[in-house]
Amino acid sequence: MTAMAVALVLGACTSIDCPVENNVATQYRLLKSDGTQDTLRDTITVMIRKAKGNDTILLNKSVDTQSFQLPISYTNDIDTFTIIRTGTDYEVKDTLLLEKTNLPQFESVDCKLVYFHDVLSMKHTCHGIDSILINKVRIDYDTNAEHFYIFFKADI
Repeated sequence: MTAMAVALVLGACTSIDCPVENNVATQYRLLKSDGTQDTLRDTITVMIRKAKGNDTILLNKSVDTQSFQLPISYTNDIDTFTIIRTGTDYEVKDTLLLEKTNLPQFESVDCKLVYFHDVLSMKHTCHGIDSILINKVRIDYDTNAEHFYIFFKADI
């Protein structure tokens, strides 16, 4: 009986309670100027500038886009994204600068360190984007949260 109790205690000490869904990403929703859902019929591509200066494609040639999700860096204070909107006879590029704080989240010695983030600002160029509103400041495990609302220009 004592051996069984020891095995249960030791087993409890080594159980891993790491979250299965530990994706920390931003959610963008496209809206029209009146606040209703927008569907961008053009092709949209999103890239991020990596620390060594290389661009990595995060969203490739999405069509009929209403929303999209993008990962963010763990420790950079500012992430730089490029959104390319391509139509039949035009292409416009906008740069987004997402300024954030990085908040390390310790869950257990058995789990990898993850970071939550608080958005400080979102700056952008205005070639194809009219405006971006910050809807939710905290970026964490909540994959249903809409962090940003993007309002694209309709008259390109």
